[in-house]
Amino acid sequence: MKVLHVITGLSSGGAERALYNILAGGLAKQFDSVVVSLRDGGVYASRLRALGVPVYELGMRSGLPGPATIARLRALVRQHRPDLIQGWMYHGNLAASLAAILAPGQPAVAWNVRHSLYQLSAEKPLTRQVIRGNRLLSSRPHAILYNSRLSREQHEAFGFSSTMGRVIANGFDTEALAPTSEQRAAARELIGIEESDVVVGHVARFHPMKDHAGFLRAALRVLERRPETRFLLLGRGVSFENPALRGIVPDALADRFIFLGERTDAHQLMHAMDILCMSSAWGEAFPNVLGEAMASGVPCVATDVGDSADIVGDTGRIAPPSQPDALAEALLEFLAISATERVAMGRAARQRIEARYALPAIVSQYAEMYNQLVQEKQ
Repeated sequence: MKVLHVITGLSSGGAERALYNILAGGLAKQFDSVVVSLRDGGVYASRLRALGVPVYELGMRSGLPGPATIARLRALVRQHRPDLIQGWMYHGNLAASLAAILAPGQPAVAWNVRHSLYQLSAEKPLTRQVIRGNRLLSSRPHAILYNSRLSREQHEAFGFSSTMGRVIANGFDTEALAPTSEQRAAARELIGIEESDVVVGHVARFHPMKDHAGFLRAALRVLERRPETRFLLLGRGVSFENPALRGIVPDALADRFIFLGERTDAHQLMHAMDILCMSSAWGEAFPNVLGEAMASGVPCVATDVGDSADIVGDTGRIAPPSQPDALAEALLEFLAISATERVAMGRAARQRIEARYALPAIVSQYAEMYNQLVQEKQ
């Protein structure tokens, strides 16, 4: 069976990582897979090619695909003749449905929604129109995947077809993410953190929905009572020079913060953390960063968005979004317990991911769905 994946781009986002994970986790071996990026290739293009998966970059600028992009998409589906086309994210979903119309043989179509939908007004104007387009056409695909229960509920309440919906959570390679004392020591040495330092990590690209400003304000409140704490921030656009963040942290406390920007070794650097904090205000469905941190043995404090509470369970703490004081209190609870207790919480967090979100089980769910959809089309 040939499966063609259509995704908006291949930068370092959660959907891109999820696509890579399922292909690397066995889906690329089970199916003849091709990936089409509507935009240019990002960090995952080379990784996918290293798996032996062909990647095509259509070079679409921001907005909707123009005639040249559509022509290239048409040529690709006629060249590869897919049995199933899988869309990823709102733009990719629309492009997948268009590709199915252009393709020979009437392939099956599956959409993949990776976003929660708290309020449409929080989205950019064009994105709102694309989401409305998804709603209008949502009865056309043969399946609509959501990576969280809440995301499905929100989209179906908004008007997405309820008969096509199903949930497949994100999966994590727990073997690759397994923590060791050697990894922790190496990660800390790399960024100049002493073993005795207590480190709270934050991993997210800069975007208003990630609420970096709220995290920094919570961190300052933590430092009032735990001045020994250090904060490690990773993510594209995350720095003291960012105008939206400049001035929040006073110069006298700047040495308590380490800003590393976008890193390709973020997974390794998670091993340097004692706690991971996710401060998102909205927009999350199934936050990959929680699963990755927990699989790495790092307990989490997260805001109550998407399926965060269900992912973390009793292995971490949940705080209301957009409330730095509450987030600080949740962090302080974790900082008040001993290092031994935090390690035990991290071990429980990893066991929770192994039991509920191990990558092989998630890959099997995708494979089963693909086989079912193609059989039903025959």
